[in-house]
Amino acid sequence: MKKTDIAEFYSRLRDANPAPTTELAYETPFQLLIAVILSAQATDVGVNKATARLFPVAPTPETMLALGEAGLTEYIKTIGLFRTKAKNVIATCRLLVERHGGEVPADRAALEALPGVGRKTANVVLNTAFGHPTIAVDTHIFRLGNRTGLAPGKTVDDVEKKLLRVTPDEFKKDAHHWLILHGRYVCKARKPECARCVVIDLCAFKGKTV
Repeated sequence: MKKTDIAEFYSRLRDANPAPTTELAYETPFQLLIAVILSAQATDVGVNKATARLFPVAPTPETMLALGEAGLTEYIKTIGLFRTKAKNVIATCRLLVERHGGEVPADRAALEALPGVGRKTANVVLNTAFGHPTIAVDTHIFRLGNRTGLAPGKTVDDVEKKLLRVTPDEFKKDAHHWLILHGRYVCKARKPECARCVVIDLCAFKGKTV
């Protein structure tokens, strides 16, 4: 995709959604971190249903740690991989209390040192909680980057690096949200809804559905 087309691509997404944000429900950086950990291979809707019960009871690392794995499991057992996630969340809460005074660090290395936190999760937290210009590449953004020609790559790391390189600075802070929402609701995996796509003429996808 040409440089001028990329700027237009993001401009149109911004016009359609001037203030994008995550669909995960949270009130603090800690709650966002936990929600993102829980969202791996799960839907935001499913995570929000679980955390609507969990966060009022355990809104901080200390209170969640007090639940223990067994107690936490009761709140998240409707989410996929809940046993592994319960183990990681409790271990993460322990490290937040012991190493970071109960606060979520705004630092990539410190975040990625937490159990259950990989690069994608760290990128989401850095971007959404702290306003860093990171772009977390999930399956939607990986598909979108390749399908549209915006940032083709064989791996999620390739797509992330290319997105960071080609995305104009003015769009970087919100790029993650625009792309994931567009991939989730318009540029769908099985049948993209090209008829209502605001960037259809900029897209290089040969299998357009119109």
